Amino acid sequence: MFHVLKSTYLQPPDIVNQTRPAHLEWLKGEVAAGRIVLAGRLEDETGAVLITGDISADEARAIVDDDPYTAAEVARYELTPFNGAFRAPGL
Repeated sequence: MFHVLKSTYLQPPDIVNQTRPAHLEWLKGEVAAGRIVLAGRLEDETGAVLITGDISADEARAIVDDDPYTAAEVARYELTPFNGAFRAPGL
């Protein structure tokens, strides 16, 4: 199962940006491990969207729980699982 992890920032940008370096380091590790395959901020910069690889719901929840943004309470996530029946080669 794939998952859309949509974050919403709970704090003003200057507060979110204090945690951003730790969040980006964490994100690099998740991408390198293949758990996150695509990520980026929303155009209006009120949050972001992360797309997971083919992982379990428990693994998706663990990703969210491990995000420095979650620990610092600057963002919350909405998790939406979906069946990735049609995929680009290699996913």
